[in-house]
Amino acid sequence: MQFHFRPASGVASAAVLTAVLCQCVLAQDAPGTKGLPPRATPADYQAQARAGAVTIAAEFAGHGIPTPDAAFSTEDYVVVEVGLFGSPGEHLALTPGDFSLRINGKKAPSPAQPYALVFKSLKDPNYVAPESAASKSSKGSIGTGGGGQNDAGNLPPIIHIPIDVERAMEQRVQKASLPEGDRPLPAAGLLFFEHRGKITSAELLYNGPAGKATLNLQP
Repeated sequence: MQFHFRPASGVASAAVLTAVLCQCVLAQDAPGTKGLPPRATPADYQAQARAGAVTIAAEFAGHGIPTPDAAFSTEDYVVVEVGLFGSPGEHLALTPGDFSLRINGKKAPSPAQPYALVFKSLKDPNYVAPESAASKSSKGSIGTGGGGQNDAGNLPPIIHIPIDVERAMEQRVQKASLPEGDRPLPAAGLLFFEHRGKITSAELLYNGPAGKATLNLQP
């Protein structure tokens, strides 16, 4: 790729050049969002609804994050797996912004959030840190009498996840998220909605190029 710049003076020239180069690096290095493999039919999901000529199907995952390679969790968000189905060869412009979730009957639905916001609360329930394993193995040698030291020892250890492990988790979540842009159908992926705690009822709302639809999910 070649770039041609007109000579410019001072800070403005440097700013323009820096902005262009940054855009190129981001476009080349950012890993793509692939979504999930769509299930065989809309009936294989928990709920289905029509939006024009498109069938939208969805499955409520709660605070779990199902990806093809591993299952993660988040305390700050709830997750919905969505699939969109149409006639052979049909395409649809997709974006998480077309979806919202009415939680526990609240009047104002919660909009879908970018997958990157989930990273700060992302957890792997099956991950065991080396320091946790070492602490557990040495627990038998610590006395059980009273005192501040023993009380502190009963607190759950702080788990430090290595950067490479954390990055691999984030990439899996990103790839499983609903892809954006013009896509052939069927297409599927994960949606994220900010919410802590339990859910007694949930309605997934779609308002996009295909039309409007409401899906009653089962928490």
